[in-house]
Amino acid sequence: MGAGIAELCASHGYEVRVLDVDQQRLDKGLAAIRRRMARESKRGGLAQERYEAAINGLKGTVVVQDLSECDLVIEAAFEDLATKQDLFAALGGVCKAEAILASNTSSLSISALATASGRAEKVIGLHFFNPPAVLRLVEIIVAESTSQDTIDVATAFSDSVDRVVVRVKDTPGFIVNRLLVPFIFEAIRMVESSTATAKHVDEACKSGLGHAMGPLATADLIGLDTLIHVGESMYEGCGEPSLEAPTMLRDMVSQGNLGRKSGKGFFDYRG
Repeated sequence: MGAGIAELCASHGYEVRVLDVDQQRLDKGLAAIRRRMARESKRGGLAQERYEAAINGLKGTVVVQDLSECDLVIEAAFEDLATKQDLFAALGGVCKAEAILASNTSSLSISALATASGRAEKVIGLHFFNPPAVLRLVEIIVAESTSQDTIDVATAFSDSVDRVVVRVKDTPGFIVNRLLVPFIFEAIRMVESSTATAKHVDEACKSGLGHAMGPLATADLIGLDTLIHVGESMYEGCGEPSLEAPTMLRDMVSQGNLGRKSGKGFFDYRG
């Protein structure tokens, strides 16, 4: 997600600095971004002038202090509250006073991250969808402490990268995941109980409901381990039984079947 957001911002003319945990991951991520932009340029989806500007404006670092002069920081770390709180505390300490700190979290509390930052009025949620360059929706999540100026700047930024903006208050799962996660979990339970195969569940949703992608292929795209973390976070926040991860899902993750990123989930991607 971080790489996708960086690509989106760079291709819309922003100077982008990507922060990663070590040089190896940073180099791999930057190389992937450059490959995708080069491919898009060759297809004509990105004009040559914009492509060259994007490449020149894309930099990387493994030092959080190098973000000190950024106007907007969008965090896309692993979906773990403690990890994100530590990062927001660090960002609050090094970024300039007027910088806005945004989280791409899909389910965690923006208020908790705002408190950790030490500058709660400057913290907001900017939840992009995967892949960010293709799916245009951005959920803007507003905590009680978020200032109107921060909301206005975040909205203007989202407009500038040609996203469709919806605004939601800081609640578990926001809009999309509050609807999507129970839907996916119920689809998994249908496969778990042998009601139908994964293929037929997805085909029913595509042909009968008009969905572009079935719920189980969507789960594979999200990452089955990430899906468990999202469900757990939402369950802690509202306690709805429909948000408890099915046993089948937990078993698949324990076996290393994480979806597309591992090559196998509900469907096989290794061929």
